[in-house]
Amino acid sequence: MAGQMTEWGNLLDQLRGLIVQARAQALRAVDTVQVRTCWEIGRHIVEFEQQGQARASYGAKLLPGLAERLTAEFGRGFDASNLRYMRLFYQAFPNCDALRHELSWTHYRRLLRIESESARQWYMHEAAGQNWSSRALERQVNTLYYERLLASQDRAAVEAEADTNLASLKQSPREFVRDPVLLEFLGMPGTGRLLESDLEQGLMDKLQAFLLELGKGFAFVARQQRISTESKDFYIDLVFYNYLLKCFVLFDLKTNELAHQDIGQMDMYVRMYDDLKRGEDDNPTVGIILCSNKDASVVRYSVLHGNEQLFASRYKLVLPSEEELRRELERERAALIEQIQAGEASDEQLP
Repeated sequence: MAGQMTEWGNLLDQLRGLIVQARAQALRAVDTVQVRTCWEIGRHIVEFEQQGQARASYGAKLLPGLAERLTAEFGRGFDASNLRYMRLFYQAFPNCDALRHELSWTHYRRLLRIESESARQWYMHEAAGQNWSSRALERQVNTLYYERLLASQDRAAVEAEADTNLASLKQSPREFVRDPVLLEFLGMPGTGRLLESDLEQGLMDKLQAFLLELGKGFAFVARQQRISTESKDFYIDLVFYNYLLKCFVLFDLKTNELAHQDIGQMDMYVRMYDDLKRGEDDNPTVGIILCSNKDASVVRYSVLHGNEQLFASRYKLVLPSEEELRRELERERAALIEQIQAGEASDEQLP
């Protein structure tokens, strides 16, 4: 019996290895196609803009106009922010054959924010040669790895420190699958469903249904909605519009205890949403942070633009109370944990 279990375990390990390898190869192939497509789109946009006065009348309206048409047909992967990156991509890397096709579009978006051409080229080759994930590249750039290597008399020590910093980052195909930029490029529906852990995703599902069942004017808008600055992309867990309050309501779900960074992040989301999405007739956007664990469930409202007192008296009559949300999260969290644990137990009983 023990021998059979060992053989079964060996077979399982071999199959796991094959599946992991196949997924990595498939994702790498998609990355290569996506990078080439983004470069070609950037080239076409730049060449169109360089046609002189005949095309000058389009001006600043070119990218928003293209984005509107392409997004309607192909999805969020071709919004104005991404098109802007594609144009910069071609300008920064005019020779497509010189690109390192081992890297993903997310890698190149990060590389485009490096001002120094020599540093950009070094990070590109190093990321490809060392098989850095986009998160690893982000960390190396943020810690000025290239600059510290140039300035240090002890390169080995700097390299050892960098390797240690990267050791804690996951290196698996799932890290690529979680990339929302890749998913948007592929036009895959339900992007948000692929971005969360089982617990967090389950809570998102239940919260969405709970808010719609309240019947207090909530209309669902989006999950994992992307809002972008010139250099960063951010994803809001849930977005609703409340037609009684005439405002957007943003929800950010945290499975850990509330941190001051979370409040600052939501404050930024609200400001950005008001700037980018809010219409002339809309009231100020509301941001709600939900933190769910067995010790605490905290709700915070963020209402900006100087209308706090007037608006607060109105939204308290419509938005769910902190106690309502706390009870719902605690109830659903307990049920989901029990469900996940039951699933793990059944997996362990397999031969």
